[in-house]
Amino acid sequence: MLDCAGRSLDLSRPCVMGVLNVTPDSFSDGGDFFDIDRALRRAERMVEEGADILDIGGESTRPGAAPVSVREEIERVVPVIEALGHRVSVPISVDTSKPEVMCAAVNAGAGMINDVCALRGPGALKTAVEAGVPVCLMHMQGEPRTMQAAPAYRAVVSEVRDFLRRRIEVCVKAGMAPDRIIVDPGLGFGKTLVHNLALLVGLGELCSLGSPVLVGLSRKSMIGDLTGRPVTERLAGSLAAAVLAVERGARLVRVHDVAATVDALRVAWAVRSFGKPE
Repeated sequence: MLDCAGRSLDLSRPCVMGVLNVTPDSFSDGGDFFDIDRALRRAERMVEEGADILDIGGESTRPGAAPVSVREEIERVVPVIEALGHRVSVPISVDTSKPEVMCAAVNAGAGMINDVCALRGPGALKTAVEAGVPVCLMHMQGEPRTMQAAPAYRAVVSEVRDFLRRRIEVCVKAGMAPDRIIVDPGLGFGKTLVHNLALLVGLGELCSLGSPVLVGLSRKSMIGDLTGRPVTERLAGSLAAAVLAVERGARLVRVHDVAATVDALRVAWAVRSFGKPE
């Protein structure tokens, strides 16, 4: 059981993290929930659909996205987090790499920090340790605006695994409790389709690190490359990827389509657990 600032996340089974981008330019739902009232209604709907945790982001990390100032990002996410603290009972995560936003979000009620830069930014590690909430460390080659410019690896699975191991070690050395760390291979972040497939197949190697693994594949270009579908028509492919990730050991799946994913994972988990002692 993961303690997210007083709200529990049971990772003994696969959990669904609902995505809420309060941005005008995210790749899938940019602008859909930029208005706070729409954002709150969407968050409540995801919880009703079975989301175990909500991930609130105020800056797009799609390739080529424009950077957002600290002030602007705080103004986007903090009012939503504060309001949700009174309206939902599940943990709330903040998707950010900026220490100032991390601090403001946790003070507003966020119980997890989800950092695509794995706390490598100036001041991020110190802030996360002092915040005392669980952290998700993601692998990314390059940085969001240039990450898809010809990414290359010698052996992508072992390189990502070794990067995450080093980041875990750095965090623990800085004073973070090991049981508060989650890792994410960063599918779609500085990876080609071949790299993404290799990481999905080799997910067990990342699970061997001992930290719960989060996977985000929902509606991503990988699904589009495999199916030929536009972003709005990638539900079936995203569900297949979520089930495959859980089969290979993922404990958290970050998604846009909560209800369908919850149903798919319940079936997959029931089959996987059938006949095994509780």
